[in-house]
Amino acid sequence: MTDVQPFRALRYDPGRVRLEEVLAPVYDVVAPEERALYWDRHPYNALRLELTRAVDEEAETDYREVGERLARWRREGVLAFDREPALYVLRQRYEAPGGGVHERIGFYGALRLEDYERRVVRPHERTLAGPKRDRLKILRATRTNLSSVLLLYEDRDRKLEGLLEPALASAETLSARDDAGVLHSLAPLREPAAVAALQGFLAHRPVVIADGHHRYETALAYREERRAQQGQQPGAGFERLLACFVNAFAPGSLLLPIHRLVVRGPVPTDPAWAQLAGWEQRQVRVAGAEAVPAALAEHLAPLADCHAFAADAGDGCLRIFSRPAGEELSVRVIHREVLAGLLGLDEEAVRQGAVAFPKSALQTARDVRSGRGSLALYLNPLRPDDVFRVTEAGETLPQKSTFFYPKLPTGLLFRALEDAP
Repeated sequence: MTDVQPFRALRYDPGRVRLEEVLAPVYDVVAPEERALYWDRHPYNALRLELTRAVDEEAETDYREVGERLARWRREGVLAFDREPALYVLRQRYEAPGGGVHERIGFYGALRLEDYERRVVRPHERTLAGPKRDRLKILRATRTNLSSVLLLYEDRDRKLEGLLEPALASAETLSARDDAGVLHSLAPLREPAAVAALQGFLAHRPVVIADGHHRYETALAYREERRAQQGQQPGAGFERLLACFVNAFAPGSLLLPIHRLVVRGPVPTDPAWAQLAGWEQRQVRVAGAEAVPAALAEHLAPLADCHAFAADAGDGCLRIFSRPAGEELSVRVIHREVLAGLLGLDEEAVRQGAVAFPKSALQTARDVRSGRGSLALYLNPLRPDDVFRVTEAGETLPQKSTFFYPKLPTGLLFRALEDAP
């Protein structure tokens, strides 16, 4: 099923730049006001290949300047191709948002692009046309995969870790810490038996896109453009995409909740809350926003096997709701019965901004108490089984259902679509 091949990565020369100074977050999590931060940090910062310095420059650009910049960095030797093809092992060490040090190990490879209908690469969310048009322009201009998609595979017994970890003991391993405090270590894996074992394992399994749906679908569109010009060429660079593969069931692969902050909508009264048929309700007093995360850990997290959520109007009282779970995802039930059914916020209202989707429970609690929202709904995270079950059925998750952590940075490595010299 899943076809992954070694490739010759295009990487920063560590003798020319410090990797920490040129790494950047993946482009779609960079806020408009943060662009200048990375542009100004270093003249070779990777964000200069991904985003214009100002948002208002984006609509008119064809990214020709980015293509020229990338070519210049290659000529100058700031970016250079590795001598031999490899898979690239990535270890990420980090402190989780809820505390505790974690480690995730995965690997980069060149993934053969597959149409969704073949059920080899499976999406979990829908995409928007605008971002894909923008990414297609930059792919045409650079003919390079600048940011990787993040793919999940299923390895409950963690068989692949033993193949990946030895590569990180190599003298070729490079490490850099990003602004979020995540320590990224990257090492090439060329040992033929290990590469073949990784390929064989994935050849019998599908993968699920965790992050990078727009990048993946842009690569499909670009492939079709090139096929129309040159015909189908199985060995061509445009038939593949830079991808990072991680085990969804490893302890270091975190699925974090995304909460709901009602910014335009009513706060239900006690009689209104009582209309939620079949839900058990209890109330927990909290002294202030800082007390909310601990209260959620004590009272909401243990309800992970149920449909459950906590409602917070900023009045010092958390309402904890739960009921037995069926096959349907909790987030889908909450959208239908609470956001739409109780608050009258249908999908169109949500699309129009009536609901915000914060990732931090503490920040959400602060926002509802400062008047940025009228009501917070805190959710438990999805589980890997939920993601695989939904995508196996050919369905997508509701908008903003989960947050995969940690994110992949941009700048550890790139993949040129044309043959390396």
